[in-house]
Amino acid sequence: MYAARKQLYEKLEKLRNSKVLVYFTGDRSQLETKIGSDVIDFFTHHLDLIYGHNRVSLYLYTRGGDTLAAWSLVNLIRQFADYLEVIVPSKAHSAGTLMSLGANSIIMTKQATLGPIDPSVNTPLNPQVPGAPPHAKVPVSVEDLNAFVEYCRRTLGPDPDIKELLLSLSEKVHPLVLGNAFRARGQIRMLAKKLLANQNHAEEKLEELLRFLCSESGSHDYTISRREARDELGLPIAKPDDDLYALIKAIYDDIASELELVLPYDPNNLLGTDNMKDYCLPRALLESVAGGSHCFCSEGKLVRTQIQPKLGVAQFAIQDNRTFEGWRHTNG
Repeated sequence: MYAARKQLYEKLEKLRNSKVLVYFTGDRSQLETKIGSDVIDFFTHHLDLIYGHNRVSLYLYTRGGDTLAAWSLVNLIRQFADYLEVIVPSKAHSAGTLMSLGANSIIMTKQATLGPIDPSVNTPLNPQVPGAPPHAKVPVSVEDLNAFVEYCRRTLGPDPDIKELLLSLSEKVHPLVLGNAFRARGQIRMLAKKLLANQNHAEEKLEELLRFLCSESGSHDYTISRREARDELGLPIAKPDDDLYALIKAIYDDIASELELVLPYDPNNLLGTDNMKDYCLPRALLESVAGGSHCFCSEGKLVRTQIQPKLGVAQFAIQDNRTFEGWRHTNG
């Protein structure tokens, strides 16, 4: 819980001679969260309270999210501190990697991983997931579109009928989504290049790094280890000593326990033998010593009801009556 973690944050601040800001978007199955613009005002709250200290340590765990939100958060931190280090306890993928590119230093544990930053486009015009509710859409990967064109070139020859290929593709993916994807590809490269300016890479190395992160890694699920990030990509990676690692791990273990990351969400398990139960499920955290804890949570009531029996066998359904979903704040 936050009260116990606050003491760990104080130790970490003393060890790093910085102010610690923790941003943790949980990836518990069925309760996943991601980097989003809804957290920007809360970041400002924490940064206002630590203003005057020139170093910020951003403790970051995320599977990704909105790239423009990630860009905005890094620039916001930079308004308050000249030196930014990102501490990666486990995962800082996709938009989390983009945030890390804006740091002067990236501290990675031995189990920590970064990932490609090739974006996916999610709009109301995206293809619908077959058999799913109308609001469920298939994310359109920018690099998957490019891979399709490249595949056609390799199998059909160097000069395939591009017009026919695009017409075929636009029958599956709305033309406005295709245009959005093309724009997103250029945008993510531009954002990454601007953020990497804080690391003083040589131009040739910078272009090589951008190509790998934006397209040449092969898959958005590819993970980049500490050794690869440091030795092959040339990122400013730091390895924690034993004392620092113990603190990083203790913070991670406490948050992972509170968010129950390893337990897939199952309303049946939550209800147990009860037919009705109120719930409050923490899903993401933004915390600091001075600013307290902001917790993104889902609240509501689960109700188990019996439905029409089939062949004499009782059947039950669970209603999820959600009453709140958003950020709560506490200082204690």
